[in-house]
Amino acid sequence: MNITLLIQSIAGLVVLLALLLFLMLFSFKTKKKELKKTSKQAESAPKQDTSLEALRKVIRDSHTSSKILKDTLDLVLKFHGTIHPKLGMRPHPDFDSYAEILFTLSRHKHVNKDILLKFDKELEKRNPEYKKEINDALMRGLNSRGV
Repeated sequence: MNITLLIQSIAGLVVLLALLLFLMLFSFKTKKKELKKTSKQAESAPKQDTSLEALRKVIRDSHTSSKILKDTLDLVLKFHGTIHPKLGMRPHPDFDSYAEILFTLSRHKHVNKDILLKFDKELEKRNPEYKKEINDALMRGLNSRGV
């Protein structure tokens, strides 16, 4: 075999190896930067308080937009969707919180029918034994709105 062909082949393979190492290190650095960006975004995103009292406070605020209302009600359903079982014929004392949410929500100036009906139907579906009480709280709120 010709010695110059062998030297050219080895030189070509060394150049190819150097190119592949460069590409690998370059892609590793970009992945590392992306991971830093996502970790910074995760740290900067504020953790929302999902307690029922904090969510009720957002609903009570008259300046809350309809989008925030919808998101808050989704959180209520997600974390507090089921009401404790009735105590015989009486509703559980925690139901008062849900009745206040329905009453306040039906009087809110930025609520629309889609938000109200979705929350009402989902709450009734998750708590069928409270259907009458849920409807009563909703009707009291709607009737108190006035003309």
